[in-house]
Amino acid sequence: MADSKPKSTKPANKTPPKSPSDPAKDRAAKRLSCDSNSSHEGAVAGDLSALEEAFRKFAIHGDTRATGKEMHGKNWSKLCKDCHVIDGKNVTVTDVDIVFSKIKGKSSRTITFDQFKEALQELSKKRFKDKSDEEAVQEIYKLIEGKAPVISGVTKAISSPTVSRLTDTSKFTGSHKERFDPSGKGKGRAGREDLVDASGYVSGYKHAGTYDHKVQGSKDRGETDWPLVSRILLLALHEDWSDIGYP
Repeated sequence: MADSKPKSTKPANKTPPKSPSDPAKDRAAKRLSCDSNSSHEGAVAGDLSALEEAFRKFAIHGDTRATGKEMHGKNWSKLCKDCHVIDGKNVTVTDVDIVFSKIKGKSSRTITFDQFKEALQELSKKRFKDKSDEEAVQEIYKLIEGKAPVISGVTKAISSPTVSRLTDTSKFTGSHKERFDPSGKGKGRAGREDLVDASGYVSGYKHAGTYDHKVQGSKDRGETDWPLVSRILLLALHEDWSDIGYP
């Protein structure tokens, strides 16, 4: 009789099966995570110093793709001009350009906020020579804190003889003169094409339309109508008075 050995049974898995995840709960968890991250970023943004805020405002000026974390040379020069870091005596435009080239990386065209502070430290020694290094840095910071780029106004039109000769219609000659009336308003088609004058008057005649007024005025004053008299005399020679209304 064969020996029968008891078969070993595997221990039952007591771990409960995972329930299917709820999509709504997952979305809520992600939203809470995003809210916490955004609130953290907002807190960091709120802790920005006035100097860094000014740096970011100038860094994004004129560039819609800028993030505000780096500043290129053009905006660096504008910052120094608008904030009066450049005084024309101790600090010039050349000094600003030299410091920017010195601070930025060899292959880089921009500077970070930390490099920006280094550049200001370099300029502060020249801008405030009579103060200590720490005081000079604080003074140059005060010039920049809370500032924003200055937007220049609309460019005014420059009046010059050359421009007025091109825009003043009273000075036009030839065919261009015929396209405008004395007030400077364009004549439209009449100024571009030669329209036929069917009035019956020759060109340049200044008394057009005055004949009827003269004839009517002479009748009112009792003056002799010589054209009618000459017609009567001509008909009298032929003894045909019926043509003029006489029996």
